[in-house]
Amino acid sequence: MTYNRVLLKLSGEALGDNGKGFNFDTISKVAKQISELVKNNKTQVGIVIGAGNIWRGRQGTDMDRVAADHMGMLATIINSLAMKDAIEKNGVKCRVMTSIEMNSVAEHFSARHAREALLNGEVCIFAGGTGSPFFSTDTAAALRAAEIEADAILLAKNIDGVYNADPRKDSNAKRYVSICFNQVLSDRLQVMDSAATAICMDNDIPVIVFALNENDSISRVSNGEALGTVVKNDINTAFYK
Repeated sequence: MTYNRVLLKLSGEALGDNGKGFNFDTISKVAKQISELVKNNKTQVGIVIGAGNIWRGRQGTDMDRVAADHMGMLATIINSLAMKDAIEKNGVKCRVMTSIEMNSVAEHFSARHAREALLNGEVCIFAGGTGSPFFSTDTAAALRAAEIEADAILLAKNIDGVYNADPRKDSNAKRYVSICFNQVLSDRLQVMDSAATAICMDNDIPVIVFALNENDSISRVSNGEALGTVVKNDINTAFYK
């Protein structure tokens, strides 16, 4: 299936050197894929980026959770500005929309304005998480996908799909071709957090989990190639052989 409008969720670690800081070569490669998707396929692309390359939770300190989460929100805006610059270098218009008002840096999020921009061929990067502490960028991705009426969430990870066990610890772990949201929740599989999974389930938004480091993986998944794992309502569980 080819998707007309997608929400691409990127981890912050995927943009860093060994998960830290910025790897501008990686950022450039990701931006090129996104830009070609918009220019060549006319795909409408929204993006949510995590902040793990800059700040993750309280990082082992006893810092107040609300303060730590606000730091994480600000870090996602830094990542979003870096990606915006890289996308625009490929000749595609891009705007950063934040959940936290900071008009001198980016515009405040509006679902209506985002949908209009996407229809006009602009990429929209949704930064600042949900704007509230205690919610992850997974939840922000699911929320924004529902608000912009995305056909699917493309969940780019460092692993090539969803497994029934941790493949780094269990050599017998099997990768799913497809699995339903209910099973993800009941089996506590590490796809998205439970709040994000519930939003996708309630709004019938499929999630495609795939490896970012595979060649042209963003374009291939958006064009319907069977990479990774499809998570959706009313789908039979199946494993890769």
